[in-house]
Amino acid sequence: MSTVPIEMFREALGDVLALVFPVACAGCGAWDVSLCTGCREELTGDPVSRRIADVPVWSALLFEGVAARVIRTLKEDGRTALARPLATAATGAIERVRAHSPADTLFVPVPSSRSAFRRRGFRPVELLMARASLPVSRSLRLTRMTADQRRLDVHARAANVSGAFHASRVAGRDVIVVDDVVTTGATLDEAITALRVAGATVRGAVTVAATPRRAVHSGSESDASGIPA
Repeated sequence: MSTVPIEMFREALGDVLALVFPVACAGCGAWDVSLCTGCREELTGDPVSRRIADVPVWSALLFEGVAARVIRTLKEDGRTALARPLATAATGAIERVRAHSPADTLFVPVPSSRSAFRRRGFRPVELLMARASLPVSRSLRLTRMTADQRRLDVHARAANVSGAFHASRVAGRDVIVVDDVVTTGATLDEAITALRVAGATVRGAVTVAATPRRAVHSGSESDASGIPA
């Protein structure tokens, strides 16, 4: 059975359970609502941009405050209903990259490790893509175990994911890489490298959020619209 139908069931079950058991807003902790109106409004704003491996990376939100709490709650607590408002928030960033890409461009998620999938029971990036109505092309896979990037500094992060990805079925294709959060850019850099080695043209990348210290605010496409030929 595919992941998406399972997650649709999980989301529906979560809505039913919310009627029986108290639920708190993932953004502020207010009771009896999964995500309150105020926190939902916090998941808006102009996308931010940067360049990694010479391609534009657009992120919908800064990974701080409400946005960070909602993403963590989705991933760590398994509250999959939060994927829908996060996917809605990502629309602007998706369109920034899509505007410079051919119609048949593949959307390739950065894969979850097997251990993370077993722990969560779902793949956060693929779930977000499904809620954003993006087709999922599983053209990237992990070739070895990697440590949790959150515990590593910038140099250790790069070493941790160095050579960790293998790409297939992308020769001659245009590709957009999708991930949930970009911090140092090490993971996206390795993913882009693997896709290029396999013959893809990487048009850009999209993430739901970016850590504030590395993101470049941009309300236009002038800062990150250079697209490889």
